[in-house]
Parts: sequence; C-alpha cells; structure tokens
Amino acid sequence: MDNKLLTLEEALHQRENLRELGRTLVFTNGCFDLLHPGHLSYLAEAKHLGNALFVGLNSDSSARGLKGPKRPVNNEKDRALMLSGLYMVDAVVIFSEDTPVKLIEALKPDILVKGGDWAVKDIAGGEFTLSRGGKVLSLPFLPGYSSTALINKIAEAYGKVP
Repeated sequence: MDNKLLTLEEALHQRENLRELGRTLVFTNGCFDLLHPGHLSYLAEAKHLGNALFVGLNSDSSARGLKGPKRPVNNEKDRALMLSGLYMVDAVVIFSEDTPVKLIEALKPDILVKGGDWAVKDIAGGEFTLSRGGKVLSLPFLPGYSSTALINKIAEAYGKVP
C-alpha cells in the first residue's frame, strides 16, 4: 500500500508512463477524513472513467484551513494509508496548498472529478483541464453520507456535539 503514496516527482513519472501507454488519468482530491460508503462509491465511479485514479489528499494543515481547527480527525499519513488500501486508488499525493491547482497543472489529468456538491465551473483546476481538452465532472453523492455528519453522529452518541 505504501507504494501508492507518491511524491510529486514519483507521480509525474507514473503520469508520463500512463501517457506513453495512451492511458487515461482521472484525478480527484479531498480531505477524506473518515472514509464512508459515499467515498467508496464516488472513488469507484471516478476510477471507471479512466485507466488510473490519482487522489490529491489535503495535508493536515490544508484540511484544517478548510474544515476548522478540530479537523482532520485522522492525520494525513493515516488518511493516505486508508486511501492507498482501496483497490480503485492507484496513487495518493499529499498537497499542502488550499487547492490542488498546482498539482493538477503538474499532472495534467485527462479527467478531473469532484463530488456532487461542486458545480463544474467551481472545481479547482477545471479551467486548466478544459483548456487542455480534458473533461471536468461533478459526480453524484451517495445520499446520506458525509464525514461531518458521521463526526456529529459520534459526538451526539457520546453527548459532546462539536
């Protein structure tokens, strides 16, 4: 599983290999704090769009900036390990910026996807991907699942709402 956690340099090397073979790279990103069935459904659907799925994972500091001071619940190494263990994920690259735009511009994915709460026009790196002839898609959520809802449910069960 550790061989799926890549540095940017390693990911670029794998990307070049995919390009030489005429394979399609799908890219998505997120915090993936507490994995749940919604994540699995989303990642499986993303994988089916191409030959390889690379996941940009928000670092701990990046996730905190997006989700607040009490997040992420799991640290970046644990979140990367969980993602790396999924059959549909081919590579995980941790990034520290607020958005994965630099990573997207470096990897030049053929297809860029995000979850259904994102309008295509608002997906970071979308304009760049489209300008290169790629596709940008917003995939539907599996209803009833979110990390935040799961955290709140756990907190309520123990009488401590965040």
